[in-house]
This record gives sequence, structure tokens and C-alpha cells, in this order.
Amino acid sequence: MDYASVKLIHQGTVALSIAGFFARGVASLAGAAWVRGRAARTLPHLVDSVLLGSAVALAWMLRLNPLDTPWLAAKIAGLLAYIGLGMVALQPTRPRALRAAAWIAALASFAQIVAIAITKSPLGLLALS
Repeated sequence: MDYASVKLIHQGTVALSIAGFFARGVASLAGAAWVRGRAARTLPHLVDSVLLGSAVALAWMLRLNPLDTPWLAAKIAGLLAYIGLGMVALQPTRPRALRAAAWIAALASFAQIVAIAITKSPLGLLALS
């Protein structure tokens, strides 16, 4: 598969992933039952697996090493923060206020990851000023 196709798959799954996380966060905070259903718990893993696979493929194609590429290392750190915050945000046993704060922080982490990808700067959003 060529670079352009893998990049398009990556960008498409980024959009699907954040749209799904946003919808699940809103629904979870509103107490919607569908968030606890099988599809809502399974589909994000499928989308995120394709997203991660395409990210690794892109890094491989471009011969990028996160130890030598500060912006890629920053994206990975942001991804880990996003995952951790997302887990807190979608965990129904946590207090609603904590889940809401984690959800907003996860969305901010996502924005930072996208800004890092666009600017190729580890500063991300701060590089846009």
C-alpha cells in the first residue's frame, strides 16, 4: 500500500475515533444506556487498532524513530495521556464531575496531538501562536 493511501486511512480513523469518543462521552455523562452496549464497547477498539496500525505503518514508511523525532515522541506522550483520561472519562463508577473533567482534558489532549501532527513541533498548540 502506498503512503497516500495509508495516510488517508490514518486520517479517516482519526476522525472516526474522535467522533466516537465525543459521542460516547456525551452519552455517558447523560446516562444513556447504549454506551454500555456491546457495539459501543467493541467498535472503538477496532477503529483504534486500525488507527494505531496505520500510524506505525506511516512511521515505518517515513523511517521515523520517536527517540530521534521530538514531535513524534510528543504525539506518543499525548496519546498516552488521551488514553488514560479517556478511560477515566468513560468509567461509569467514577463521579460525574471527575468524568466530565477527564473528558474535557482528553479532548484537549486530542487537540494537542492533532496540532503536533500539523505543525511537526512538539509544542503543538503552543506553536500555533
